[in-house]
Formats: sequence, C-alpha cells, structure tokens
Amino acid sequence: MSPETLSILMFVGLLIAVVWGHPLAFTLGGLAVFFGIIGWGPGSLFMIANKTYGLMTNYVLVAIPLFILMAQLLDKTGIAEEMFESMYVVLGKIKGGLAISTIVVATVFAATTGIVGASVVAMGLLAGPSMLKKGYKKELVAGVITSGGTLGILIPPSIMLVVYAGIIGESVGRLFLGAIIPGLLLSALYIVYTAILCKLRPEYGPPISEEINYTSIQKIVMVIKSMLPPMILIFAVLGTIGFGIATPTEAAGMGCAGAFLLAFLRKRIDLKSLYNAGLATLRVTCMVMVLFVGANAFTSVFMGLGGGDVFTDFIMGISENKWVVLIIMNIILIILGMFVDWLGILLLCVPIFTPIAVDHFGFDPIWLAVLFSVNLQISFLSPPFGYALFYLRGINLPGVTTENIYRGIVPFICLQMLGVALCIVFPKVITWLPSVILD
Repeated sequence: MSPETLSILMFVGLLIAVVWGHPLAFTLGGLAVFFGIIGWGPGSLFMIANKTYGLMTNYVLVAIPLFILMAQLLDKTGIAEEMFESMYVVLGKIKGGLAISTIVVATVFAATTGIVGASVVAMGLLAGPSMLKKGYKKELVAGVITSGGTLGILIPPSIMLVVYAGIIGESVGRLFLGAIIPGLLLSALYIVYTAILCKLRPEYGPPISEEINYTSIQKIVMVIKSMLPPMILIFAVLGTIGFGIATPTEAAGMGCAGAFLLAFLRKRIDLKSLYNAGLATLRVTCMVMVLFVGANAFTSVFMGLGGGDVFTDFIMGISENKWVVLIIMNIILIILGMFVDWLGILLLCVPIFTPIAVDHFGFDPIWLAVLFSVNLQISFLSPPFGYALFYLRGINLPGVTTENIYRGIVPFICLQMLGVALCIVFPKVITWLPSVILD
C-alpha cells in the first residue's frame, strides 16, 4: 500500500472516529501509532517519541498553565461582577443597555481570562438573570452572552494564540498584538448590531424604567474603580510582551502574581480557593497537553507519509488563485468547527495549511494566524457542538431553552463571518499594530 493511500486512510479514520464520538487525543495518537507501524514498521515509535520530546521541551508552552491559573484566580476576585454593576448603572437606562453592558464587560473580562468557558459562565450568571428580569428577549440574552464569551479565545492573553505560536514558530508577542484590533472589531460589531436591533425593535432590549439615582461623578468613579484593576493587569501582561520587556512565559507569571494580589486585596482567596484553582488548572493543562501529544504524533506520521503533498495537490487542483484557496481553507475550518474543538482543528490544520498559504502563495504568517484564529471563534457558536452553547445551557437560565440559544446565536455567527471577511479585505486590521510597535 502506497504512503499516499495510507495518509488518506488516516484522515478518513480520523473523521469516522470523530463522528462516533471517540476521545480526540487518544484517537489521534492511536491512528499515528497504527499507521506509523504499517508504513515504517516499529521504528516509527522512536520517531513519535522524539517528536513528543521536542514538543514538550518548547519553553513557550510553559505559559499555558500560567495563563490558565491566572484565569482561575481572577474568577475568585469579583472583577466581572463589579464591572457589570458599574455598566448597569451607566448604560441600563438606554435601549439595549444591559446587553451592550454585557458585551463591554465580556470584552474586558476576555482580556484577563483568555478562557471561553470562564467568560460565558461568568457573564451568564451575572448578566443573564438581570436581562431576563428586565424583559429582554431570550434570544438576544443568549446571543450576547455566548458571543461575548467567545472573545476570550481571541483577545490576548489567549491560550489559542500561545498554542498557535508554538506550532508555527512565530513570536507570541506579534500574534497578541495582531489579535487586539480584530478582537475589538468583533466586540464593536456585536455592540452596533445590538444597539440597532434594540432601537428598531425596543421589545428586544427595553430600557430600565426605574430611576438609578447616581450623579455623573459617582458613575465615573464607579467605572474607574471597576475598570482600573483589570486594565493594570492587562497592561502588565500584554504591555511587557508587546514592548519586549518580558517573554510570554515571564508575563504569564506576572499575570498570576497580579491575579493573586487582586484576590488577596479583595479578601477573596483562601487555601480552599487556591486548591480549587490549582486543581482546575491541572485538569485543563493535562487535557491540552494530551491533545498536543496525540495531534503532534498524528501530524508527524500524516506528513511523513505524504499527506501534506496529497492535501496540497487537492487544494491546488481546485484553483491556483490564492484568494480562492484561502476561502476554501476558511470554509474547511468552519465545517470542522461544527464537530471538532478549536485545539484539535489548530493542531491538525495549521501544519498543513500554513506551508501552502505562506510558502506557496506568500501570505504573511502573522496575518494568516490571526485570521484563522478569528475564524475559529465561530466553532464555539456553530451547532451542533458549539461549546459556548453548552456552557450557557448548563447554567439553566430560567425559561431559556436550547431552541432560544440556537436561534439567538445565528446573527452573531453572521457577524463573526463578517469579521473574518473584513480581516481579509483590510489586512491592516491585523498587521498595523505589530508593525507600529515592533518594527
């Protein structure tokens, strides 16, 4: 059996296993071992072990558990709660004000956690009951909470961008800087859509009728008090990376120290909280690393058998136009996002797509990486397996059904696709900030 045939059978086997619901990490590793032995014999095991060792010695990956621990510690500080309360006071009396407040807080919270699950659950518990109580449409409530929560995987510090940088060997700082404006662009699209919808159809987001008796000075003080701590933490992490003061791993350590300090000053930390944060960090980190090992083994065997050449020939056979190829790649990511989580897609597709797009067509690797990261946000909302949908459903907001959630995310998926299109048409959205600061 030819190596090319084996690589095709590997990919088909992966699709079948994913559809059957087998654990992705063990599926990837198992297929790698099986087809590696068929293709090269027992010697393939040494190659897989060598590749795994090289992956695990990547210094950048140390930032992953540190960023996860930072998010877990911040979950204990009450920062999101204070931000929402201040936005509630400032924007609550305008049409759709609570929904807009939810998006604003989710955007800031995303820049402090970098984890979608934490953002969706936090905003669901804080903003969901308030919006429902004030008569907001359930579909809008579901849409703003889930879409706002997905910003956590794009706006730095993002675990996805750290992983991406490790795969393609690019600077984490450049990816972080490149993702800031696209993340804020998506947030702005959500806010504009919500404001227009509630202006045209006030029943979707009615203003708060009762008086909120705060002076302008009091409102300003509330906003500053709630926004200042996370802004300082964000600058400590992103600023030191962007200006070359610290490596991503060192900045992640600073972020952990800052998150612990905030929790300590707010008297929200004790031994039990530290234990729970550490245990949650251990679980998430182990999941990520096991997926890393399985996907790295799969990709090594798949590419070694000629799978990359087969895929390249397939793509090039469709069209020689680089923009057509880029659109096809984005469509593949969207389809895979309906069934596979972002980490699996990243580890499988990036090693195949990047050489085609960068080496053959000359696309900028930083621009391509951030563009694909914006695309992968869609996977958190796209049915049937959008993780953000399950996170929100798990909260059990009163009266909010699965149908309400699915209907509510449709316009926000369209906005995310619009965001991808804008990044393609206007590449400076991604490349401008890294070029200004680092070049």
